[in-house]
Amino acid sequence: MHNFEEELTCPICYSIFEDPRVLPCSHTFCRNCLENILQASGNFYIWRPLRIPLKCPNCRSIIEIAPTGIESLPVNFALRAIIEKYQQEDHPDIVTCPEHYRQPLNVYCLLDKKLVCGHCLTIGQHHGHPIDDLQSAYFKEKDTPQKLLEQLTDTHWTDLTHLIEKLEEQKSHSEKMVQGDKEVVLQYFKELNDTLEQKKKSFLTALCDVGNLINQEYTPQIERMKEIREQQLELMTLTTSLQEESALKFLEKVDDVRQRVEILKQRPLPEVQPVEIYPRVSQILKEEWSRTEIGQIKNVLIPKMKISPKRMPCSWSDEGTDK
Repeated sequence: MHNFEEELTCPICYSIFEDPRVLPCSHTFCRNCLENILQASGNFYIWRPLRIPLKCPNCRSIIEIAPTGIESLPVNFALRAIIEKYQQEDHPDIVTCPEHYRQPLNVYCLLDKKLVCGHCLTIGQHHGHPIDDLQSAYFKEKDTPQKLLEQLTDTHWTDLTHLIEKLEEQKSHSEKMVQGDKEVVLQYFKELNDTLEQKKKSFLTALCDVGNLINQEYTPQIERMKEIREQQLELMTLTTSLQEESALKFLEKVDDVRQRVEILKQRPLPEVQPVEIYPRVSQILKEEWSRTEIGQIKNVLIPKMKISPKRMPCSWSDEGTDK
């Protein structure tokens, strides 16, 4: 602590002087501190008409106090004025107690190993704790950093360094394992995706093939039926126009139209029957693929799809060959 601040501190309570009183031996103490000493000594002056003896806490001199007690001691006005001025000023270099306003941390609590102020010792949570002055506490703890440094550089910390290196090595090894597993996962699902993509293409190709079979089955029939319908429409137009012809022209054309109508009517129409597609993709996916393990998908074969037409045999008068 700063020397000037020490001069403002009561040697009994270690706080800034409050109502400083001067003993005949010239030593100054707080009035309350002297009251407590007087009461503790058993010299209850309220029962004594004579002067009251008091031993100075500093020089141990026996002081006789008037029957009026501590109140009879003179006030150290000069010191009180200095204290009042000191408390009005800011002292950023002085560390004060966070619990007691403007009280300097000027005592070392040996029990809690921390700096405290006088109020902490008298009315605070450090009341009754063993204490030491700052200078003595400093010299006692002065060699502690070197001892702590020796503790922080012994074989224990060498083992710690080796442990850190081992943990970092294990961490790196584990991270490589995880990275390797990531690559395995990516490769596995790439191959699986490629397999599924190939199977999908095979399914779609098979469906395109069966679609071509359906087209080959129905398109010629549809074209022939359209041809018959066109002939029908043509004869209808021709028959209607006969009604507007003269008798000579009518008789020349009517028999020809009649024969063409008879020939057209004799052309049989096919019986329309649906074709059967087998096997069906929905059944394959449901019955076979849903029970297939992922690892065996590449071994699953894509069946060749076919159609089974169910139609009555028919002949075409205008065709020279069968379908």
